[in-house]
Amino acid sequence: MATMHTFTATTEPQIDIDDVARLVTPDGERIADPDLERWIADVDTAMLQSLYRDMVLVRRVDTEGVALQRQGQLGLWAPCQGQEATQVGTARGFRADDFVFPSYREIGVQHVRGAKPEDFVLAWRGESHSTYNPYDINTASPQIIIGAQSLHAVGYAMGIQRDGTDQVAAAYFGDGASSQGDVNEAMVFASSFRAPVIFVCTNNQWAISEPVTVQAKFPIAGRAPGFGIPSMRVDGNDVLACLAAMRWAADIARRGGGPAFIEAVTYRMGPHTTSDDPTRYRDKEEVERWRHRDPIARVEALLRKMDAFDDAFAAQVGADADALGAEVRAAALGAVTRPAIEVFDDVYAEPHTGLTEQRAWYGSYLDGFDTEAA
Repeated sequence: MATMHTFTATTEPQIDIDDVARLVTPDGERIADPDLERWIADVDTAMLQSLYRDMVLVRRVDTEGVALQRQGQLGLWAPCQGQEATQVGTARGFRADDFVFPSYREIGVQHVRGAKPEDFVLAWRGESHSTYNPYDINTASPQIIIGAQSLHAVGYAMGIQRDGTDQVAAAYFGDGASSQGDVNEAMVFASSFRAPVIFVCTNNQWAISEPVTVQAKFPIAGRAPGFGIPSMRVDGNDVLACLAAMRWAADIARRGGGPAFIEAVTYRMGPHTTSDDPTRYRDKEEVERWRHRDPIARVEALLRKMDAFDDAFAAQVGADADALGAEVRAAALGAVTRPAIEVFDDVYAEPHTGLTEQRAWYGSYLDGFDTEAA
């Protein structure tokens, strides 16, 4: 089941992007893998269509986010094009009461967990610190600090242990974050305390402008067994394999088996963020090779082979994407910036004298501008 591997040290990189657990080829052909298929035995045609729909909607949100940033409506945007299968597939493997700790790029995870249209844009617009209450959708605010969410997830998982429930926690991070101390420290704690946490490493081949081969000479999933954590290296552009991988990992954690690790091998088709220019460090040929592995086109091809993709279905999904896109745009364009003085409102749960003094000083400062204008 592509869980544990034995690696031999060598001076040359030994990373094969096709050495992954997979259920659907890039051409939409199903692969027989009994070990994986047991985890998706309930996936019928309707569920496969819903997975396709989720990925299309996520791509539409992403497209709108990029456009809104280019139009000056958002300060920044972290695109996820190409990573929809990793995000949607793994997120669909959670229960509603599980708690997820995403990075700044997990648009698809937030969508599956129940984020509203405005939740995707208001923080990037600078209108609020976090655009949803984490406890409404059991998903933490997207983390900007690279890898920090892995520690948060382990801490939450250790709390689950003390509550005596069978929930799981999960942390999403990229291949670049796997080199951070936070991620490795989190894995030490998770393994030592057998915390019910799942580490999802989205290996999209680039840590901003550095290729994964600079920091990982061997598959990242091979590191986890060194911490005593079972791992799986999965095709991150195969939504069924990603769903199966998460169910496999969650089963380990729920049964008291401790943490599990998933490396989802995928590709970031766009820039790291909208402040980045990937043409300065990536070859066009590489991008085009990955374009042929598109996760959405892969499921469409599979559905067509099943006679489950027709004009009516495509039109309905397209209409749903248009509607969501319009709501995301409306949320950004209709946002009302709060008065500047309210920057102090959400700093602490309880007010204190130091904050009161700062607020009073800032209020006087703002009043000075009003007096001058008058």
